[in-house]
Amino acid sequence: SLVGRLIRTGSVNVKSNFEKLLCGESITCAIDEQIVYNQLDGSESAIYSLLLASGYLKVLKCQTDGEAGKEGLPEYELTLTNREVKSMFKRMVHGWFERTEGSYNDFVKALLLDDLDAMNEYMNRVSIQMFSYFDTENAPSFDAPERFYHGFVLGLLVDLSKRFIVTSNHESGFGRYDVMIEPKDVTKDNAYIIEFKVLNHRREKTLEETVEVAHAQIEDRKYAEVLVSRGVPEEHIRKYGFAFQGKEVLIG
Repeated sequence: SLVGRLIRTGSVNVKSNFEKLLCGESITCAIDEQIVYNQLDGSESAIYSLLLASGYLKVLKCQTDGEAGKEGLPEYELTLTNREVKSMFKRMVHGWFERTEGSYNDFVKALLLDDLDAMNEYMNRVSIQMFSYFDTENAPSFDAPERFYHGFVLGLLVDLSKRFIVTSNHESGFGRYDVMIEPKDVTKDNAYIIEFKVLNHRREKTLEETVEVAHAQIEDRKYAEVLVSRGVPEEHIRKYGFAFQGKEVLIG
């Protein structure tokens, strides 16, 4: 229960690392063997130290003697311990979305059907129900939208992993996209690029303008290039901008 809460309410970096672990990749991070319970909410190294000490992570490689990582702590290359642990975490992530009463699964279906109206309806419902759940429990922070959407990416990963490769914050073209959903079979499924933008009142007046900013970033930074290079036809690449203000979402 504690591990689940720390991941769910953790920073964007924590969620990005957890996505990598669920995809079978490894992460490199500092480990503090002297875990203090009341430090868990504010220290990423403490979170990974807890996961390692609890047996959810295993060490692939340790730094050489005499080197020190972040905060002077030793750094380790870590991955999920085994297939059973990976399956357990996937069930945990899926359970986060059960409270949305089917809206989440409906959103995924609408996404795959290119049903923009349904996507907007379901996403707003999920956002209202889930936003506080993915933010810190006591004090909403400036990166609350990113925390929520990275939690959402974890949910996408669980339900789409058989047909798609879901990644976030990876480099492509001239920048880092927010979410990319790449089909394992390019002859059967479309690919999706999703860019999240919080409405900036200094530059935009409406969510519609924020959607346009998100689309412009996808095009200007050529996020689709990595998909094209892997054989996905350009006409099969769907590009969505998610504009966000409070709990209100507009998808275009």
